[in-house]
Amino acid sequence: MHIVQAVYKTGVYIGECLEVLGDQNKALVKVLAVKKHPQQGDLHHPKQTENVFFHERKALAEYEKAWMPLASLKNYEGEIPTYKDSLAVALNSLLEKLQSEDTPFNQNSIKTLNELKKEYHI
Repeated sequence: MHIVQAVYKTGVYIGECLEVLGDQNKALVKVLAVKKHPQQGDLHHPKQTENVFFHERKALAEYEKAWMPLASLKNYEGEIPTYKDSLAVALNSLLEKLQSEDTPFNQNSIKTLNELKKEYHI
């Protein structure tokens, strides 16, 4: 089993590398834990709230498989936390960061993340 840390969109995950498509520069990764929760909002208009659709971005689910860029993969050494514990830590870390500055973007993100927290049951 080859365990990696990988970036998918704006989230970072720990997972098992199942397959590599070198000619397409991507790898199939099965998610085991969340290292960094994805950012909320419109990725094409970061930190903006006016005249953009504010997207809710969930973390990939436990055991979900996703094709991730090969360049974003690196070997992961160490203990793999449980999915639920890692999700709670990642989400709460992002919430703390957003609460440090009172902006419309941060307020929208906090509201969205608090709704996700209920949905995640954490």
